[in-house]
Amino acid sequence: MSEHNQELQRGLEPRHISLMSLGAAIGVGLFYGSAKAIQMAGPGILLAYAFSGMIMFFIMRALGEMAVHNPVAGSFSRYARNYLGPLAGYITGWNYWFLWVITCMAEITAVGIYMEFWYPDVPRWIWALAALAIMTTVNFLAVKFFGELEFWFAMIKIVAIIFMIIVGFGMILFGFGNGGVATGISNLWENGGFFPNGFTGVLMSLQMVMFAYLGIELIGVTAGEVKNPEKTLTKAIDTVFWRILIFYVGALFVIMSIYPWDQIGTQGSPFVLTFEKIGIPAAAGIINFVVLTAALSSCNGGIFSTGRMLFNLAEQGEAPKSFEKLTKGGVPGFAIMATGGALLIGVVLNYLVPEKVFMYVTSISTFGAIWTWSMILLSQLKFRKSLKPGESKKLKYKLPLYPFTSYLSLAFLVLVVGLMAFFPDTRIALIVGPAWILLLVGIYYGKGYHKKNDKTYADHKIS
Repeated sequence: MSEHNQELQRGLEPRHISLMSLGAAIGVGLFYGSAKAIQMAGPGILLAYAFSGMIMFFIMRALGEMAVHNPVAGSFSRYARNYLGPLAGYITGWNYWFLWVITCMAEITAVGIYMEFWYPDVPRWIWALAALAIMTTVNFLAVKFFGELEFWFAMIKIVAIIFMIIVGFGMILFGFGNGGVATGISNLWENGGFFPNGFTGVLMSLQMVMFAYLGIELIGVTAGEVKNPEKTLTKAIDTVFWRILIFYVGALFVIMSIYPWDQIGTQGSPFVLTFEKIGIPAAAGIINFVVLTAALSSCNGGIFSTGRMLFNLAEQGEAPKSFEKLTKGGVPGFAIMATGGALLIGVVLNYLVPEKVFMYVTSISTFGAIWTWSMILLSQLKFRKSLKPGESKKLKYKLPLYPFTSYLSLAFLVLVVGLMAFFPDTRIALIVGPAWILLLVGIYYGKGYHKKNDKTYADHKIS
């Protein structure tokens, strides 16, 4: 590893940034997790995705407000440190690394599930290991090449979803693939009503819905490698919200209009079913390829963001100094290798508990994401209070309806965590998540980081 090039390369273009955040968010949460969420909530899941999408927009605007004002690598970890104190920054940085390691475990698990379609006799863990090796290698490319690859990865799944939505509406309105008989949208209320499992079903689905949105905050992590942060970040944040609403709500609206909700998830991916109904014979193979690239793309973005977060922690003296070293291409190589090594646990889980691993890792990921999103909101509240009178009016990019939207978003995140305690499959997150945070606190004080940081924080505290 080269030590002489200690600055991350600003090689990401606007199209890379907006497609990366979109690519990270449109992963297995939509293609695989949506079937589980539909089983819980029925057509009412559309409300869960729409309302949660609005909350995510507020969180991203809060992050954008700080990122445009001060674009740095490490983003919300650095903002938590500046506005909430060194311990908050330390936990947020390491927690984000942990969250993406767990999320990438979900993605490589999904790769194993999708590859079974073509190779049913090969164990899942082998595919999970292969996916991990390929994605770790890709992350050693210079950031511009990485951004380019991620752009095309994301493009494949976006084109597939748009095509499905357009053809699906053709089926609903004009009967494409259905003998000219328009299917209409009566399936949305005919099989037990719009809320077949009551409003409880919608609340139950929120954990999986929020897992699906995980990754949008990746925009903030890229702030240190963006050309023209003010223009690029504001555009990416404002457009990603609408795109995700179209992709999630639009795609699921089409699927549940064409198919009775209670049949979705019983015969493979809802996307495969829709393409088969249109009359494309190779539909299952095509969509399987799309969802495979979706899982790989999301994992790719996860390894990218964790490498940058470890780099930032090393700069703060809270991770091994080797994580600060960059390759000749300006990539934090040791940090990426460390993430790849941790992901081997996901391969082992696929070997030991292949049936349970997906639900376990998605619920733990959601807990980690909620911590990150909460820190963004709390940092933004403190950031606003730190501004001198009249300074807030000069901000170039603002969270609408502040502070109401900040507190509304925080209350919603607390609700989701509370709901996770009610269901046995997600309860594991409330054991693993807090245990990890307590471990981090123990390391923070055990290693003496607090003594060094408290002095630094006192010297540079934002008044």
